[in-house]
Amino acid sequence: MKIFKRNMLSIALIVSMASASATDYNKGLLIWFDTPNPSVKVAPDTIWEYRSLPIGNGHTGASIIGSVATERITLNEKSLWRGGPNTQGGAEYYWDVNKPAAQYLPEIRQAFIDGDNAKAGMLTQKNFNGKAAYEERNEKPFRFGSFTTMGEFHIETGIRDADISGYRHILSLDSALAVTQFSYQGTQYSRRYFVSYPDRIMVIRYAGSRPGAQSLTFRYEPNPEATGVTTFEDGCMVYRGRLNSNKMSFVIRIQPVIKGGKTGFSDKALTVQGADEVMFIVAADTDYKINFAPDFTDPQTYVGVNPDQTTLDRIKAAMTRSYNTLLMRHFKDHSALFSRVKLSLNPKIPIEIKPTDRRLADYRSGKPDYYLEELYFQYGRYLLIASSRAGSMPANLQGIWSNDVDGPWHVDYHNNINIQMNYWPACPTNLAECTWPLIDFIRSQVKPGTVTAQAYYGSNGWTTSISSNIFGFTAPLSSEAMSWNFCPMAGPWLATHVWDYYDFTRDRKFLKDIGYDLLKGSAQFVCDYLWKRPDGVYTAAPSTSPEHGPVDKGATFAHAVARELLLDAIAASKTLGVDKSSRARWQQVLDNIAPYEIGRYGQLMEWSDDIDDQEDKHRHVNHLFGLHPGRTISPITQHELAKACEVVLYFRGDFATGWSMGWKLNQWARLHDGNHAYMLYRNLLKTGTRANLWDTHPPFQIDGNFGGTAGITEMLLQSHVERIHLLPSLPDAWNDGAVSGLRARGNFTVALEWKNRELTKAVITSHSGEPCVLRYGHDELMFKTKAGQTYVIGLDTEKKTLLLTE
Repeated sequence: MKIFKRNMLSIALIVSMASASATDYNKGLLIWFDTPNPSVKVAPDTIWEYRSLPIGNGHTGASIIGSVATERITLNEKSLWRGGPNTQGGAEYYWDVNKPAAQYLPEIRQAFIDGDNAKAGMLTQKNFNGKAAYEERNEKPFRFGSFTTMGEFHIETGIRDADISGYRHILSLDSALAVTQFSYQGTQYSRRYFVSYPDRIMVIRYAGSRPGAQSLTFRYEPNPEATGVTTFEDGCMVYRGRLNSNKMSFVIRIQPVIKGGKTGFSDKALTVQGADEVMFIVAADTDYKINFAPDFTDPQTYVGVNPDQTTLDRIKAAMTRSYNTLLMRHFKDHSALFSRVKLSLNPKIPIEIKPTDRRLADYRSGKPDYYLEELYFQYGRYLLIASSRAGSMPANLQGIWSNDVDGPWHVDYHNNINIQMNYWPACPTNLAECTWPLIDFIRSQVKPGTVTAQAYYGSNGWTTSISSNIFGFTAPLSSEAMSWNFCPMAGPWLATHVWDYYDFTRDRKFLKDIGYDLLKGSAQFVCDYLWKRPDGVYTAAPSTSPEHGPVDKGATFAHAVARELLLDAIAASKTLGVDKSSRARWQQVLDNIAPYEIGRYGQLMEWSDDIDDQEDKHRHVNHLFGLHPGRTISPITQHELAKACEVVLYFRGDFATGWSMGWKLNQWARLHDGNHAYMLYRNLLKTGTRANLWDTHPPFQIDGNFGGTAGITEMLLQSHVERIHLLPSLPDAWNDGAVSGLRARGNFTVALEWKNRELTKAVITSHSGEPCVLRYGHDELMFKTKAGQTYVIGLDTEKKTLLLTE
């Protein structure tokens, strides 16, 4: 298929690179700066948040600051967490977090019947919180814990910042390679960084155009909340540490490999003198092991790895390979995922070559920049690959990158939208493999979540609450602020991702072996939790609209999630031909959930009573869940409800926190208003994005990046209402373009070309041989497919109808 080609951005780089034909970091999709960053860390560390460049392999993450005299590299390992059952209180203390709240449900529901909402709210507030505090200052020992930094590397170079020229600090998305380069006293210096998934190591390579130019001191600055010892063994610097909070063991090994010169060790630092080039191989690991069936009596139930051995094995294996071999193994692995999707917007418009911070500043002043829009889309895919790979924990609130002992919201797993938003782009942008950490995380919630479901709701099945850690935490927290702390539908929302993974991949073995039990347990919870009122209607009582408003007898959000989850469970049951009786119950509840309601000013009501405020600009738009990410409201199937969603979005406004604009972008795309969706995308870039293109709440919060990428995908392709909808929300600004490699539900790959805002060609590849229903404008085309076959679609320009041409 012909795809429009954009002239690739090119910067005159100083140092050539081996195997450049495959990993040429001076071409393609780049984030780059032309001014160096300070070598000294100053609190707050805004340089890290605004200008560092992130690399990662799902397990290990690093933020490259781009300093000259002393390079700073923030190091993370995603399983390095404080808290958990091995804190000082022990396992019994850690798991004693649920309150026996279910006994109060009849009284709460009777209060709603009596019209005493205040009493129902008070009873919920006093009884449906948990025992564990969310803030360390409120609980000793602190059991919830936090994701925490693994420390920093400081590489002293002896080079004066003021005397350099030709500085470039580059992140190549295509190669997953960070590069810093400059000229100093006639010598050209190049520093390259990547984190390899196949080899589970980080590689740092310093080289120069003059022999003997590398004289370095490599220091490791550990997490101040850890206790450890640095040693030097067989030419390798080793740090063995334990977190003070929970004695979690972790190990970091830094192995230098030099060409020329010599290495030494002094004052807990690794030194290199007079080398032509030096490669540092870094391996880092913890003793954490995910556990789907934790023993509630064992304080070490999440311990199962020997990081001393794993890091040693990785270093030994890496030492048998050259730098070029390590780089090519890394590149092939990354490229196999990243290169699947290509996006080209208005390709005939020339690209101006300029650093990303200036590019973003010009965009904010109103200058169009379609390369920047492509770059941001692909950056979300890059970040997901870097922060979510099979065998690791899922991407957290900052993906995998944090620079503090305890970052914003503990850099945890927020289950009331944030972790879900992280995975919106995974399947649609052809990164289904990156969903596996989320699936494993959901599996880890089931056993503890079964206890939470029974304690709070007297329910079978499982659920979780607003915040989770890596240690199976599923209870509400101790705060009585129910608007944010009470979220019984967090578990079912997570479970919808299980069906979504199947819906895109049609992996029947996954559904049978893993997915179905997760969906079934969530459906059991939903049916037991929902209250069957005297009139036979099922409502979520009590419930909330996350982080907004009062305790309600039936919040729209809760009902929308319940509908979505039951639809998923029913479909899974039918697909596998199992649990007919359970399916009948699920269908009966689904058919009788309280319906969506339209309020006094035409809005989709957020609560069971019409109390919405037209002046409300709240960042959460939970009640539009059925529009997005759900599928129970669509302009195609429920026009009036879709218009009511549009009213909500108009009144909520087009500016908010970064992630909120990302969600609204998706919702406008689902309403088929491409120009309004594009406005939200521009606002996200203008006010919700840092110079390094990280999303900001503020502070840095990665879900907005993922939400933005998902939203652009929804503008170009949708497949949630049993149709593959081509260019459903194409904005006027994207006059010409092409996209390839997107995925649609039913296990299809889709490529599209358009000109003058009109579809010119679509190529559909069927991977499972299912019937295909295409929609473009108001026209639909249905045809049978065979697995492995590709189908070319054209357009009758006069009739505006789709034609199967090949």
